[in-house]
Amino acid sequence: MTGRSWAGTTYGNGWMHRHLIRSLRFIPAPAVYIFSYVFIIPVCLIINRESRKAAYSYFRLRMGRGPLGAAWWTYLNHCSFAEAVIDKFAMYAGRKFKVEVAGLDEFNSRAAKPEGFIHLSSHIGNYEIAGYTLVSEHKTINAVVYAWEKASVMENRDNMFSRTNIRMITLKEDMSHLFEIDSALSGGDIVSFPTDRSMGGSKRVECEFLGAKASFPQGPFSVAAMRGLDTLAVNVMKEKWNKYRIYVTPLDYDKQAPRKEQIRQLSEAYVAELEKRLREHPGQWYNFFDFWA
Repeated sequence: MTGRSWAGTTYGNGWMHRHLIRSLRFIPAPAVYIFSYVFIIPVCLIINRESRKAAYSYFRLRMGRGPLGAAWWTYLNHCSFAEAVIDKFAMYAGRKFKVEVAGLDEFNSRAAKPEGFIHLSSHIGNYEIAGYTLVSEHKTINAVVYAWEKASVMENRDNMFSRTNIRMITLKEDMSHLFEIDSALSGGDIVSFPTDRSMGGSKRVECEFLGAKASFPQGPFSVAAMRGLDTLAVNVMKEKWNKYRIYVTPLDYDKQAPRKEQIRQLSEAYVAELEKRLREHPGQWYNFFDFWA
């Protein structure tokens, strides 16, 4: 990763991923956590200067930690990210986690309506957990994902999502994914967008985020405003080694306001919710580049 760029893939190759899945069918996830804490994370911190520098800056400047505290939290942050990745593969291996949902009524009430609506998420916590828990019998959830992810990861996602009425819309260079998004929303379904990574468009919206200006892709907010759709922030935060909590939060905005104002209101409401979750779980921020650049 350099600057704001991101490869869009999970580290490792298909053989490594398959081996990890097979291992997690027999080895408890905490044992793999400990192995990563001791043998993998220290090496990653030494050789990956960009992620180390970005995490340290996040804790030092955005979370107000002192020099030693920021260095310690940088290590913990990478350990937490390792847990999130291991948990994802543990689910592929058939492992279960305890999951509680705060705001389930907000999701269910919208799922019962004929109109489609939107989920907004970011690379905090472990959003993929929501794909196996927060499901609707009446609507398909269309998750917008990166087409450049490893084939082994996409295959496992597809297998897991097929059981929970979820389909993936992969971002494509020819922008054909826009037609799939439009079709899903026109059919009254749900579309889930990442809001902290560029989806190919150049337009961005600037918001005050953790004490400094940061820019977010405008696309997800524009789609909601264009159709006047209900929009939910969905964040999945890890609370214990085997427990997650899903936070479903409605994002209020004036659907009669001019389009530009709707986008501003939506983006500010989303960023406020994102900041709230990070204040509660500062170590679960997984954008390992200078997000405020």
